[in-house]
Amino acid sequence: MVALQDLKRISDYEWEIPKSYREDMRVPVHIFATKRLLEKVMTDRSLEQAVNSATLPGLVGNVLVMPDMHQGYGFPIGGVAATRYPEGVISPGGIGYDINCGVRLLASEISFEEGEAYLDDLVSALDYFCPSGVGKKGSIRMSEKELDRVCRDGSRWTLKQGYASEMDLRRTEEGGCVEGADPSKVSKRAKERGRPQLGTLGAGNHFIEVDVVDQIFDQRAAGAMGLKPGNLVVQIHCGSRGFGHQICTDYVKELQGAVRRYGIQLPDRELVCAPLNSTEGKSYLAAMRCAANYAFANRQVLAHHARQAFEQVFAGKLPNWHLFQVYDITHNMGKIETHVIDGKPVKVCVHRKGATRAFGPGSPELPAEYQAIGQPVLVPGSMGTASWVLVGTETSMQRSFGSTCHGAGRVMSRRKAKKQVRGDKLRQQLESQGIRIRAGSMAGLAEEAPQAYKDVDEVVETVVGAGIASKVARLRPVAVVKG
Repeated sequence: MVALQDLKRISDYEWEIPKSYREDMRVPVHIFATKRLLEKVMTDRSLEQAVNSATLPGLVGNVLVMPDMHQGYGFPIGGVAATRYPEGVISPGGIGYDINCGVRLLASEISFEEGEAYLDDLVSALDYFCPSGVGKKGSIRMSEKELDRVCRDGSRWTLKQGYASEMDLRRTEEGGCVEGADPSKVSKRAKERGRPQLGTLGAGNHFIEVDVVDQIFDQRAAGAMGLKPGNLVVQIHCGSRGFGHQICTDYVKELQGAVRRYGIQLPDRELVCAPLNSTEGKSYLAAMRCAANYAFANRQVLAHHARQAFEQVFAGKLPNWHLFQVYDITHNMGKIETHVIDGKPVKVCVHRKGATRAFGPGSPELPAEYQAIGQPVLVPGSMGTASWVLVGTETSMQRSFGSTCHGAGRVMSRRKAKKQVRGDKLRQQLESQGIRIRAGSMAGLAEEAPQAYKDVDEVVETVVGAGIASKVARLRPVAVVKG
């Protein structure tokens, strides 16, 4: 196990595990965390997994770990690693099972005072229009041929179907569609799981949350996003459902053989990978992009359903009940990007697992309205706690491959949370704080108790202190739908 004394302190918010820590490391590991946050993860394998990740072929720069880190499959959740393209490797464990799990933020002109009397009706309507739960089917019925179109087109498919606007796509990472998806690289089983689930929330840590804009820290950035103090906003957190999970499962198995064929030595079989320019690597990348596009479409359909809920509750009662999109980001993805490393631009595959893209001002990938402020970054809390809207910085481009944290990060396993927390008691506690709850099960609610997570405010203070994000607004929850 990595101990605190093994780390070199760079600042109050950044630490290093040097390349010399273990002879098989190809690059150092840099950790963005306070000493207090670091001490909290010493009981799991997060840092050991980060060291293991630093042994992969083709790595450039540093392996990075965000302050919301916790143990994952192979890579730590909160991990970022870049491999040279196309000679380096791609690892499903560095992207995650829920491919393109992400967050969408929709904003409104409705003040909390105007909407408060309708919040019970609103959370019930959101729960009705947005199916949630394990294996839950959605309202969209489609053939395998239509699913293939979703895989190739992502949110563009939803635009054609009337579920999206041009503004929605413009304010979605990658415009809601990653090029290079190939449905022929996706198994029949994955397609069987994915076909009925488009437009569903799922379970676990996925949610739809109504928040109030509690504080503004950057008036200029908040103005560009349309965020106003006291107004209601909606967060949607979900991913590619059983479709993406099956794709990851299939390729973790498939790439075990590739590791042997290409003579790749790994300290942990969960780091299974393949060269990006190999047949196996290309196939996984093409299938992963299918799942990514499915997830973009999934959140877009859920956004459409959220708008239906707002219309049902507020139309005819308030003059402007429409929801407009602020941004949609992914935090489980492998992306081909160009970053400056040792003073030179290098094309790389950036693995972000439980980490958010946080491009700085002037990045050409951003919509025109965000060019001056940087990319919006959405950092959800945990039902009873705040969530944050940040922006990427020039420093994040220089030091973290344009990446930052993605949430609060677990400190307690789901099993332990269920042992320590009673769902019905938690619901009573949250509702006594003015947070309306709709949950598929009390056991599922207990798994996501606020005490199972780190202090999201401390996580945000860390990335801001490290310079890899900047504060825009703090959000306070008033209603939550959990699967």
